[in-house]
Amino acid sequence: MMKSKGNKSNKFNLWLLAWPIFIEQFLQFLLGSVDTLMVSRISDNAVAVVGFSNQLFNALTTLFATVASGAGIVIAQKIGSRQEEDARTVGIISFNVTAAIGLVLSVLLIAFPHPIAKMLQLPDELLPLADVYIPIVGGGMILIAAIAVLGTAIRNTGNTKGPMLIAVGMNVIHIVMNYGFIFGAYGFPQLGLTGVAISTVTSRLIATIVLFVLFLSTFQRKIKLSDFRIFDRRLFKEVLEIGWPLGVNSANWVFSQLAIFSFLAMLGSKELAARTYMNTLESFCFLLGFSLALAAQIQIAHLYGAGKTREAYRSAYKALAVGLPLVAVNASILVIFGKNVLSLFTQDADILTLCVTLLWMNLMLQPGKMVNMALGNSLNAIGDTRYTMKISLIFMWVVATGCSYVLGVTLGWGIIAIYSCMIADEYIRGVLSYVRWRGRKYLRMKEDEMQKEQEQCAAEVSLAL
Repeated sequence: MMKSKGNKSNKFNLWLLAWPIFIEQFLQFLLGSVDTLMVSRISDNAVAVVGFSNQLFNALTTLFATVASGAGIVIAQKIGSRQEEDARTVGIISFNVTAAIGLVLSVLLIAFPHPIAKMLQLPDELLPLADVYIPIVGGGMILIAAIAVLGTAIRNTGNTKGPMLIAVGMNVIHIVMNYGFIFGAYGFPQLGLTGVAISTVTSRLIATIVLFVLFLSTFQRKIKLSDFRIFDRRLFKEVLEIGWPLGVNSANWVFSQLAIFSFLAMLGSKELAARTYMNTLESFCFLLGFSLALAAQIQIAHLYGAGKTREAYRSAYKALAVGLPLVAVNASILVIFGKNVLSLFTQDADILTLCVTLLWMNLMLQPGKMVNMALGNSLNAIGDTRYTMKISLIFMWVVATGCSYVLGVTLGWGIIAIYSCMIADEYIRGVLSYVRWRGRKYLRMKEDEMQKEQEQCAAEVSLAL
């Protein structure tokens, strides 16, 4: 028994959780960069449409992020408190609800791609490409939903290696099929952006099947197909209590980014393409930092469930101490070599000039983003999700989005002003998250709860004697 407990505790070691997440994210970044490079061989307009569409899809994922994210935290907390059967039930419920939401979104994107693109201010010259790409990839929203909830559930049991290997396989398949469809290789027809869309959906379908098989065996008691009829209102309410602010928080970020993409579209297709290329490069800066922050969230939720509040408190600072220097170094590397890398994607001089300026601004952006990732995820892990939601509602929309429109579009200061507003938003929320974490509000509540339980147990023992 002692060995089993040790193995379970070891699964939730910060580094053991973080390194598979890092490898998964790093390889996805590399393969995503290759994907963008391949699409750029079609045209800069194709890149802009893919970037714009991905922002739309990310925005729509917030509709099921409430369940998926909340379920992940509850699963880790339940395992920490040794309520394995409840963790299993939460996993099943979250899959059913998330898949249903994904199916509805798939139908909507297949039926109305053109009106959606028009509503989001996509330039007219890009609409024909959007009419091709959005219904095919958007029609697979149910697959995105399934991948999100299955991967989250599995990771929060302490198994970060499984989703890593599956994600790597998915991206390799996607790149191989992309190459075939874009260049007519391996006997594939040369289908351009249509082929890219087909390869995206196909690779996600394969990943969903493999993740589902792994999910069936991820808890102590294996899940049977008949178990998917289970629904526990008490546990689902617990998921929603943690999850709905997470969903709103995620929606704030994604929809604010979508709004900013719309502002960039108003400025022109070059600004939109520049932001898309920068999204790819920026991912490099915070890969390990993001991995540490996500690992810290899993670890802290587990420690919080087990009542180890002091260890949970320190874990956030460990992730932050390692992550901040890493993102600073990575951002500096991009400043030095970024222009050479960008020249692989586009030869447009105007786009390159914009991107080089944004690389310097990225050096200021990333440390603030790292603080948000580490401390924001830590607050979420202990259930303090309403606080992160509130500061997101205020500052993402007032500073990042509202000021971006006023300064970037209305006053005509362009993409530089928009980036400046994004930087200000990250630092404001980072400082507020730090102050909240230092206050230990939810950790103290947990300690008081445990003390009352101990006193109650002592009283019952005393009466029995």
